[in-house]
Amino acid sequence: MSIFPPVCGITPLNNRIVGGEDAPAGSWPWQVSLQVFGRQICGGSLINREWVMSAAHCFSSTSTYGWQISLGRQNLQGINPNEVSRTVATIILHPNYDSNTNDNDIALLRLSSPVTFTDYIRPVCLAASDSVFNSGTDSWVTGWGTVQEGVSLPFPGTLQEVEVPVLGNRQCNCLNGVGTVTDNMICAGLLEGGKDSCQGDSGGPMVSKQGFIWVQSGIVSFGFGCARPNLPGVYSRVSRYESWISSHITSDQPGFVQFSSSGLDTDSSYTCPGLPPPLTTTAPATTAEPELTTTDSLSILSSAECKSWIVGGEDAPAGSWPWQVSLQRFRRHICGGSLINREWVMSAAHCFSSTNTRRWRISLGRQNLRGRNPNEISRRVATIILHPNYDSNTNNNDIALLRLSSPVTFTDYIRPVCLAASDSVFNSGTDSWVTGWGTNGVYTCAGTLIADNFVITAAQCFSR
Repeated sequence: MSIFPPVCGITPLNNRIVGGEDAPAGSWPWQVSLQVFGRQICGGSLINREWVMSAAHCFSSTSTYGWQISLGRQNLQGINPNEVSRTVATIILHPNYDSNTNDNDIALLRLSSPVTFTDYIRPVCLAASDSVFNSGTDSWVTGWGTVQEGVSLPFPGTLQEVEVPVLGNRQCNCLNGVGTVTDNMICAGLLEGGKDSCQGDSGGPMVSKQGFIWVQSGIVSFGFGCARPNLPGVYSRVSRYESWISSHITSDQPGFVQFSSSGLDTDSSYTCPGLPPPLTTTAPATTAEPELTTTDSLSILSSAECKSWIVGGEDAPAGSWPWQVSLQRFRRHICGGSLINREWVMSAAHCFSSTNTRRWRISLGRQNLRGRNPNEISRRVATIILHPNYDSNTNNNDIALLRLSSPVTFTDYIRPVCLAASDSVFNSGTDSWVTGWGTNGVYTCAGTLIADNFVITAAQCFSR
């Protein structure tokens, strides 16, 4: 069964910060060590082959002199057989970083050359701008910082991991001092204390698991002491910086994933003296169709080709291919497609004779063409975009994008697929899987959901 996404957030080998414990080698393959002249200063996280994310407060300037980044490292001292290192080519601090308030405490570092992914060196997924981390969300923080206030990590300095729950911003503000915690921050820790990040962990990642993947929610930023009762640690909220990160990393973009918390947001009603009362507003009506942009994209590393029919196949277990969609007209299955984000589907241009969306519907989470489909939802098609250079005679540029009438919510049965990047290589013999509801020799189409309300498919599927 394919896993989404296949690159970022995956820990092939993962089946003390204060109160923490040694992390097994390879458990957190995105963790990096930032060093100046060989001395460990801060942590960071690998977000693609040549970019690392860390905290702005780790840097007094954007001079790269003396800086080095260690990846695949397990211990601060001794042998690290899986380690590679790079010098730092560029340091980008957030333009609105405030060293007095720690607001916008985020930095991007470009490596001197790209790294090759291994079981010990892999990127983390990043929380997308609309992610929700309610109080109690299970999180993990990693780093080589002190294990108690003023107590260094003992030899050989093994990477530490600690599990802490998210604490809502309203409650965190009340505990740390009203006005301390901004919307650009996220908090985590135990009210009884005992588990926390500490000095030396700065810039390192706080991550939460959603499905099969790990998503970075925070960057270690600041706190009052370490692991003290009623003083949770404060982290930069990664989801607030999706646009800023994407503006600087324009190729091989990091994988942004929307994290959704289950249950009620208990923090929304929390109050204390000096804290403004909770807002009880409703979401404003959307006045314009959202654009399909790179900031709504996901980690890009695998692809599947849309075919007209499946021959010699077998029944797919429910949920095995959660990006598979059915494109229907007048309730008749016409083509397949693939979900590529919450409102976009990708399919083949030959499925459509025009860009008229009338009577087109897209079924997601569907298992059977007939009978019950308990996990199915459907959307109308708002927009059909055919490739401008599609040639119906040669089938060249046979690709289409479909925007859904409204975004979908990801479930175990409805999830987007990753797309092959421009420098991908598929040699002869590369193992591949194709899915669809077509019959042997009978023409049908498929599509892919690529956004909350867009699908990609083929043009011939849309006849009047």
